[in-house]
Amino acid sequence: MEYLREFHGWWGYVAITANGILGAAALVAWRAPKIRGQWLWISIIGAEVAMLIQVLVGVVLVASGDYRVARFHMFYGFIAFLTVGLAYQYRNQMRGRREMLYGLVGLFLMGLGIRAILQVGS
Repeated sequence: MEYLREFHGWWGYVAITANGILGAAALVAWRAPKIRGQWLWISIIGAEVAMLIQVLVGVVLVASGDYRVARFHMFYGFIAFLTVGLAYQYRNQMRGRREMLYGLVGLFLMGLGIRAILQVGS
C-alpha cells in the first residue's frame, strides 16, 4: 500500500498539470479552429483518464483502512469524478462549443486538484 500512497502523491501532479494545459489548449482551439484535431481529443481523454485513475487510487487507499484523509480531500475527488461524467453526458448538446466545454472542464479539474492537495496539509 505504501507504493500506492506514493503513486497517489505524485500522480496527482501529473493529472493536475495535464488537465490545466489541455484545458487551456482546448479553449485556444475553441477560438482558433485551425488547431483543432484528433490530437486534442486524444490528449483531453488522456488527461481526464489520469484524473479518474487518481480518484480510483484514492478510493482504494481509503478503503484499505490504512489511511485517513481530510473529508474535503475526498469530496474534491468525488466532484472531479462526477465532473468528468457530466462533461461526457453533455458533449452532444454542446455541438460547436465542445472545445469550450472541455477547456472549462479541464481548468475546473485542475482547480479541484489543487484544492485537494491543499487539504492534505490541513
